Amino acid sequence: MERTSSQIQPPTYGNLITILSIDGGGIRGVIPATILSFLESQLQELDGESARIVDYFDVIAGTSTGGLVVAMLTAPNEDNRPLYAAKDIKDFYLEHSPKIFPQSGGLFAPVTKILKAINGPKYNGKYLHSLVKEKLGNTKLSQALTHVAIPTFDIKRLQPTIFSSYEANSDPTLDALFSDISISTSAAPTYFPAHYFQTKDSKGKTRDFNLIDGGVAANNPALVAKGEVTKEIFRGNPDFFPIKSMDYGRFLVISLGTGSAKKEERYDAEHASKWGVLGWLLSGGSTPIVDVFTQASEDMVHIHISVLFQALHSESNYLRIDAHLGLKTTTSSSSSVDIATKENMENLVKIGEELLKKSVSRVNLEKGLCEAVGNLGSNEQALIRFAKQLSDEKRVRDMRSPHTKKDKYI
Repeated sequence: MERTSSQIQPPTYGNLITILSIDGGGIRGVIPATILSFLESQLQELDGESARIVDYFDVIAGTSTGGLVVAMLTAPNEDNRPLYAAKDIKDFYLEHSPKIFPQSGGLFAPVTKILKAINGPKYNGKYLHSLVKEKLGNTKLSQALTHVAIPTFDIKRLQPTIFSSYEANSDPTLDALFSDISISTSAAPTYFPAHYFQTKDSKGKTRDFNLIDGGVAANNPALVAKGEVTKEIFRGNPDFFPIKSMDYGRFLVISLGTGSAKKEERYDAEHASKWGVLGWLLSGGSTPIVDVFTQASEDMVHIHISVLFQALHSESNYLRIDAHLGLKTTTSSSSSVDIATKENMENLVKIGEELLKKSVSRVNLEKGLCEAVGNLGSNEQALIRFAKQLSDEKRVRDMRSPHTKKDKYI
C-alpha cells in the first residue's frame, strides 16, 4: 500500500503498533459509532479539525456492522480522505437502519416473524445492498486509507475468509470491492441472505466467494488484526522492521463492543432445554443460536487479549469498551440487533454516551468476567489518554519518516 504524507506512516518509524477493532452487532453499531465520534473529537483537539481516525491506526478491523463502519472510516472520497468522519456514522445508522431492518407491526406480527424464520432470512437485504454499493462504489480493498481486516465465513469451504489489505497485496483475488466485503460480513444467518460474488486477477483467474457474517468466526476481530500484523512481521515486511514477532508489548489496542443485555437475564436452561430447531432460531423475539456464538466469540477474544497484556504488564496499552455490564438504560429492545424503531435507536445513542461515563473495565482472570476498575477513571478519560498516545505516536513517525513534511512540527 503506497502512502501519502497525510496517512499514517509505518510502525518502523514509531514505537507502537496501533489497532482499532469493532465488534459486530447490527443496529447496536450505533454504540461504537458514538465512542468513535468522541475519540475523533479528542484527536482533532490535539491535531486540528482535519484529523480522522484513519490517520492514527495501522490496522482497523471490523466484523459485521463493525466491518461496515471500517469501510466508512477507511474508504477514500474524491479527495483521498475518509468517506465518513466518525461523527457522521451515528447519523448514518439513525437514518438508514429503519429501512435496512423494516419493522413489521400489527396483530399478526409475531406469526409473520415465525414464518419468515422458517422460510428464509428475516430481511431480503435489498436496501442494505443498494445503499452499500451506492456509498462505496467501485472502491477496492487495496484502496483503503490504512490497513484493514474484515472477517467473513465461506459456507462452501466451511472456513473463515479474512479480507486483509495485507493479504490483498500478495493475492489479488482477495482484492474485492469494499461493497461486496461489507455485504458479506453483514450477512448474519437468519437475518440476511448469504452473499455470492467473484473476483478476478490480472491474468483472468477467478475466485468464487460464498459468504456469510464474519461473526460466525470472529465477532470480536481484535485477534484477527493482531494475527495479520504478526504474519507480516514473520514475512519480513519492512513496515515493521526491526520489530520482533513476539514483541507484543508494542501493541496498542482499542477494542469496541456493541453491547448486550445483562447475561444472567438473557436465557436460562429451563427454557432452552425445551427448544428444538425453531426455538434456537427464534425465542423471545431474538435468535438465541446467533446470540450465543457471537457473545462467546467476543468474550473469548477479550479474555485471551487481557491475559496476554496482563502477562506482559502492558495493561495500559489495551482498552476494551463494551456495554454488557448492565447499564441502567439497557432494555430488551436495546440488546436486539434489528429493532430499528426511533425510540430504540435513540436509546442506543444514550447507551453509548452513558458508556463513556462508565469506569474502565477489565477481565477478572479468576472469574472470567469483566469488572469495573475504579482507579482507572472513566472510559472517556481513558480515550483522552489514548488520543494523546496516538497523537504522540503519529508525530514521532512523521518526524522520522522521509515521506512527510517536517515544517509543520517546527
